Amino acid sequence: MTSSPPPSSLAPDIAARLKRSADGLLPAIAQQYDTGEVLMLGWMDDEALHRTLTTGRCTYWSRSRQEYWVKGDTSGHVQYVKSVALDCDADTVLVKVDQVGAACHTGARTCFDSDVLPLGQ
Repeated sequence: MTSSPPPSSLAPDIAARLKRSADGLLPAIAQQYDTGEVLMLGWMDDEALHRTLTTGRCTYWSRSRQEYWVKGDTSGHVQYVKSVALDCDADTVLVKVDQVGAACHTGARTCFDSDVLPLGQ
């Protein structure tokens, strides 16, 4: 049995444009606004996107815990939102942020710097 998504306050004109996965989520890429550094990938549903747009702090949906989380509420590693954009297919969100501290749950600045794969293999 599938349940319907929780009600959201996301503007209907924005919600109508989104192309979500089967579970109602969009990948959300967090990027440092001034350097272009890619920090992390999280997941947002309509409500998480609404909260991100209206609070100025990144809110994500935890697929493992099945709950919303605001980046930095526990760790202090806050993401202050500078801009939010949809990609050309409206199936991915790019959130440009001012990252305070580490973005990765491991304590690293970015989630993409410790396992660089070799090219040409």
